[in-house]
Amino acid sequence: MVHIAYDPIYAHPLPEGHRFPMLKYELIPAQLLHEGSISPAQIFSPAACTEDIILLTHDAGYWHDLEQLALTPSHIRRIGFPLSAQLVQREIMIAQGTIDCALLAMQHGVALNVAGGTHHAFANRGEGFCLLNDMAIAANYLLHHQLAKQILIVDPDVHQGNGTASIFAQEPRVFTFSMHGSHNYPFIKEQSDLDVPLPDGIGDDDYLQLLQQHLQALLHRLQPDFIFYLSGVDVLSTDKFGKLNLSMAGCQQRDTIVLQACKQQGIPCCIAMGGGYSPDIKHIVEAHCNTFRTAIDLFG
Repeated sequence: MVHIAYDPIYAHPLPEGHRFPMLKYELIPAQLLHEGSISPAQIFSPAACTEDIILLTHDAGYWHDLEQLALTPSHIRRIGFPLSAQLVQREIMIAQGTIDCALLAMQHGVALNVAGGTHHAFANRGEGFCLLNDMAIAANYLLHHQLAKQILIVDPDVHQGNGTASIFAQEPRVFTFSMHGSHNYPFIKEQSDLDVPLPDGIGDDDYLQLLQQHLQALLHRLQPDFIFYLSGVDVLSTDKFGKLNLSMAGCQQRDTIVLQACKQQGIPCCIAMGGGYSPDIKHIVEAHCNTFRTAIDLFG
């Protein structure tokens, strides 16, 4: 059975007027339940990640300032959200949700966090709507507890996973693979273990060929025993920031390529949703729901 991390706080950590980016977190599980793709028994609510686990990844000074709501105004502007205790609580629950999904994936092959994919958070700062790096926290948890020896982070969100790349720059047990728009945020990029910059307007065929080529080569070379997959849907042609030209079907085929490879090679996969900024919320929700549907079809 596919397990899904979700809590209502995912959807409502912001004051009125800032909530549109959060609507999808409420609508995704509602749609999957409505259509019968999942049952309530498959959804669990994570607890809050503990400080000792957070500090495996994030600097103590940054975590203290974040927890105490003591970030500077310029730092808060870089993050892009008004800072609040509820927002911090959301982030630490998302981080624990990704850890829990990683552990469940080891049992069932795959598990998905309705939120997460906060790949712009660095060890010592947040930016780009990301405060804590949930996949980095979960990867370090697996390494710390000797539950994985070689981790591959597959990040085809349209924005480079700059925080993740920085956090693991000196960690050979975690390989960061970012396939992103070359002319998109962040405009000053970090160096992932493998960066595949994409031209504006790239469509389904060229995009999927590049993904298949690089992913298969990495799986053959690295022989990872765990994969984190950041399934951002800001690659869609409808996305107002993405600059790429993937169709809804192409975005779902991207998910299929990654998850089929995990299934065929017996590699557990933890999925987080990442970005999506189409003006019509139904495009965002449908593309994210397709990721869940694909996982369910392949793993049951």
